[in-house]
Amino acid sequence: MQIDRHILRLALPSVVSNITVPLLGLIDLAIVGHLGSEHYIAAIAIGTTIFSMVYWLFAFLRMGTTAVISQAYGADDHATIRVELKRALLFALLIALVLLLMQQPLLALSLGILSPEAAVVPHASTYYHIVVWGAPATLVNYCLCGWYVGMHDTRRPMMMAIVQNLTNIVVSLLFVMLLGMGVAGVALGTLVGVYAGMVYGLLGLRGRDLFASCHHQDDWVQLRMVGRIKHFMTVSRDIFFRTLCIVAVTVYFTSAGSRQGAMVLDANALLMQLFVIFSYFTDGLANAGEALAGASAGRGDECELRLVVRRLLLWGGGLAAAFACVYIIGAEGFLGLLTDQLGIIIEARRYLPWVWAVPFVGILAFVWDGVFIGMAYTRGMLLSMTVAAATFFGVWFALQTKMANHALWLAFDMYLLMRGLVQTILWLRRFRGRV
Repeated sequence: MQIDRHILRLALPSVVSNITVPLLGLIDLAIVGHLGSEHYIAAIAIGTTIFSMVYWLFAFLRMGTTAVISQAYGADDHATIRVELKRALLFALLIALVLLLMQQPLLALSLGILSPEAAVVPHASTYYHIVVWGAPATLVNYCLCGWYVGMHDTRRPMMMAIVQNLTNIVVSLLFVMLLGMGVAGVALGTLVGVYAGMVYGLLGLRGRDLFASCHHQDDWVQLRMVGRIKHFMTVSRDIFFRTLCIVAVTVYFTSAGSRQGAMVLDANALLMQLFVIFSYFTDGLANAGEALAGASAGRGDECELRLVVRRLLLWGGGLAAAFACVYIIGAEGFLGLLTDQLGIIIEARRYLPWVWAVPFVGILAFVWDGVFIGMAYTRGMLLSMTVAAATFFGVWFALQTKMANHALWLAFDMYLLMRGLVQTILWLRRFRGRV
């Protein structure tokens, strides 16, 4: 079917983009891992964790832009396509300015939360004070990626990620291996890479008639329209608080595991990588859902929207079954690739059945997230995430004394399942059960 070709065309580049992220992290660690001190590795880990936590909160710049642009694309509304990109970029630069002005308090707060060893703090601070100047480019890239996905172009974000990561690797190797700059060299590589990705993304806007002088007056009027600003802020607010729920669950999962001892913490960290890999592929499917569902909603074509949802659910089911089979057959082998510590592998084996269930309990959440973003139904996403987070904490606190780490994984599986179930109910209510 033609819709299936569209799904694959949009999903596959997004999967490639996602896969480049962990590869870059591994290469950064490999570079500093040959500098002769474990403190360098810890510094990079602390620095990247800080920026991951901070930037994750502003994911609404990516998803909110896609939500608005995909519908404008479906409605063939060129004015909105122009104006909403400009609005998103303006918000991104304002947020980046605040982050730069607040960089020292933000560092102090982050170090207080993460509590690294005293010997690590100077190196982590060096990394932070360099990479923080990439905030404008990082947030602009969120907007650009969201805009391109909304315009049914997932290849440009893929190439942005590849350009950014390759530049990062080359510059880091140059500064570290040839110039001996240590952690500062890795940080500069990250900084140059993110701006290289931004430049490549901006170059893709050439010839699209987005910044022509003939549109300046009309676009400026629309930028100041209260209704449009309110809509953007509402969508952004819902996604922001939804992201806070995700951060709360993710951070607490790690914290609860650490309180059960280093062995459990290490086992959970390895097993969570299986979920992360699954999420890379399902995020690609979600991105396809954002673009296609948004275009259908923008055209007001409910029949096409239902068809898109049916095909996405079918692809999602197949993807979940494939990953479940791979995990059942190969999860233990994967653990062996990540560590040679037999004790950690034996501990991780105890919880493998919970990981086998992840593709089945989690797939609905990823598919519906894409559809709901495309429909700009962010309030439904926030509601489902709130219920899911409450379920996670409720299950954990109710069963932790009886089931220990099994309760933590049960809580995580129930959290994923509730996200998808609540969104399914909201969809059925919205369309009176006609899926």
